[in-house]
Amino acid sequence: MTVCPIAIVVGCKKCPAFSVCPLKTSLGDQPKPEDAPVARAAAPAKKGKKRR
Repeated sequence: MTVCPIAIVVGCKKCPAFSVCPLKTSLGDQPKPEDAPVARAAAPAKKGKKRR
């Protein structure tokens, strides 16, 4: 739940105190580390002709 008024209006990342805010995961809109999606491996490149 977003409680921070800045996070409600523009989001946590646009807040001037984002880098030092200790409550961005509990009051703001940032996901908690265990809720963050796992990064997937890059898809293999397609083989074939290159389009110009």
